[in-house]
Amino acid sequence: MSKAKASPSSAPPPADLGGKSETGAGPSHPTGDMLNAQLLAMLKDWSAYGYELAQKLEQAGFGNYNKGTVYRALRQMEGMGLVSSIWDTSSAGPARRMYSMTHAGNLFLQNWLTLLNLHRATLERFLSGFGGGDAR
Repeated sequence: MSKAKASPSSAPPPADLGGKSETGAGPSHPTGDMLNAQLLAMLKDWSAYGYELAQKLEQAGFGNYNKGTVYRALRQMEGMGLVSSIWDTSSAGPARRMYSMTHAGNLFLQNWLTLLNLHRATLERFLSGFGGGDAR
């Protein structure tokens, strides 16, 4: 029994990495290590408040992030030693936490980027194999 090849028109649309979910219903939000990597990338070479980081995620196309999710991720990352925080009491308002990436956070980010590059290269090899090879 042979399998019929799917026609190009019946193939699912490619994933939109510009902030839309798979269903197209709205922005997708990175979670877990992907969120950690996004936050660490934003903290590279500067410090920021959690609210600023949530705004930057929105500007990057991930939609309106629940601030609590961002704060929880930052606290978990601090517990893992990926970021550090200090209380900033210099402004007239309430004290706010200022987050910075640690050396361990930098290593995590570099490892994450290496893994992404490996996965990207593997996917490109698979995809290029489907472009014009022999038909089986």
